[in-house]
Amino acid sequence: MTDTPHVLVVGGGSTGCGIARDLAMRGLDVTLVERGNLTHGTTGRMHGLLHSGGRYAVSDQASAKECIEENRVLRDIAAHCVEMTGGLFVQKPDDDDDYFEQKLKGCRECDIPAEVLTAEEAREVEPFLATDIKRAIKVPDGAIDPFRLCVANAASAQEYGARIEPHAEVIDVLRENGEVVGVEVQHDSGPGKRVHRTPGSTEKIRADYVVNATGAWAGQIGEMAGVEVAVRPSKGVMTIMNTRQVDTVVNRCRPKGDADIVVPHETTCILGTTDEEVDDPDDYPEEQWEVDLMIDTLSELVPILKEARTIRSFWGVRPLYEPPGTGTTDPTDITRDFFLLDHAERDDLPGMTSIVGGKFTTYRMMAEKISDHVCEQFGIDTTCRTADESLPGSEDFSVLRDYMDEFGLRSPIGRRSVQRLGSRADEVLKTGEPNPVICECEAVTRAEIQDAISQSGSDLNAVRIRTRASMGNCQGGFCCHRMATELYPTYDEPTAREALDELFQERWKGEVHALWGEQLSQAMLNYALHATTMNRDGDPAAMDEAVDFAA
Repeated sequence: MTDTPHVLVVGGGSTGCGIARDLAMRGLDVTLVERGNLTHGTTGRMHGLLHSGGRYAVSDQASAKECIEENRVLRDIAAHCVEMTGGLFVQKPDDDDDYFEQKLKGCRECDIPAEVLTAEEAREVEPFLATDIKRAIKVPDGAIDPFRLCVANAASAQEYGARIEPHAEVIDVLRENGEVVGVEVQHDSGPGKRVHRTPGSTEKIRADYVVNATGAWAGQIGEMAGVEVAVRPSKGVMTIMNTRQVDTVVNRCRPKGDADIVVPHETTCILGTTDEEVDDPDDYPEEQWEVDLMIDTLSELVPILKEARTIRSFWGVRPLYEPPGTGTTDPTDITRDFFLLDHAERDDLPGMTSIVGGKFTTYRMMAEKISDHVCEQFGIDTTCRTADESLPGSEDFSVLRDYMDEFGLRSPIGRRSVQRLGSRADEVLKTGEPNPVICECEAVTRAEIQDAISQSGSDLNAVRIRTRASMGNCQGGFCCHRMATELYPTYDEPTAREALDELFQERWKGEVHALWGEQLSQAMLNYALHATTMNRDGDPAAMDEAVDFAA
């Protein structure tokens, strides 16, 4: 082992990217591998809530205290990823008064600012709340963009010398003399930026230490290493509405239950969620009744949701973990705390540690704890700086001003661009070239698309998570092909077409559970545009056959 050990982090979600950043800032040589895009797993499939801790103030006060602490940190270091919407815990007539008082008391015990609002005051904050609500507790919940945050952590890690390898799936954990010494990965299209139609390759990456930060998939990596990591994956559904029916996080003030939160996120609202344990984080049913439950139940809090347009639904899998012997049967009772599993100590297997459990809001704290642990293994005494050093894009937030005149953009476009880019706005938007809007729904311009392509190669889904292009009401119907066009001339036509098909297929996966009313009309329009007009369904009526027929 060297004075600057090489650490391999497996998992490109919020925790993995946070660990890579923390270790790289401490001067270690770091490589991160992720089988898909960054955020491919749980991080990219959550409702975007920046917890105040209020949800855990009764059932899990240790987690609640961690949440409010990290809530304050993330507001500071990740300002361009956070919208402080505020939150309400709303009591309906049949909700228990005692639980309301326990929630209020718990918030105050955990140092979570909490204020009781009358029904009238709550509806002044959120006019579309049901008319029969009794009262509410106001807390500092917020909304956070998990894609932007994760990419910012990875970018920061790279700035400190880390190697970030998405689309690199671990196919084996390397062991020698009873010790983990690295992993073997299968690259989708070779190391570095992903390029469609480029043949893949395998690579053995040796490391002085391996960190398993794969969340719900931690058990699979553990199995490759020959140890048991008994993660209990729990699926939950999220349903995305067409507009922001509320501008505040709205929670139902009652004990655990399904369908109890509405999170305003960018141009939409996200309804959540369920909590059902599954055997395989890659293979579980996605059922229509779960989507219906979100809309029917949360319409009791916000009746306008019943008439609103649903644009897509998606499912995520929580990486729940309990120490062996706990015996909990209901996944909603499992702690949201995180656990560091040192396999040298626990399984007599040096060279690897797994981190499991936890929440998105506490990703930075989790990364700090495991980075401390890794440094201890090598006798390195360095201080964590991730709570104090802003992420790329949040260093100087004074750039959030009106950019319309400076960049020749219309008012809403300029504001949205700068909100996404934060302090990188000057760097990205001052191109000197024409900068038309590519995605009208999310107000994404060519400059942002080209900036994302420079980071992502031909992977348009990676462009999507960096810019939000194709994530609006039309679900890519009017912008997917424009995004693909931006790949030219760097990439040839077959590469661009393959990237387009992959992006559009990813958009379709979430729409299939929302095919009714206006959204069904939108889906049919998208089909007409892409399958018929652009012949993306591969109709056998090829051009040469058409010419022969005409002759």
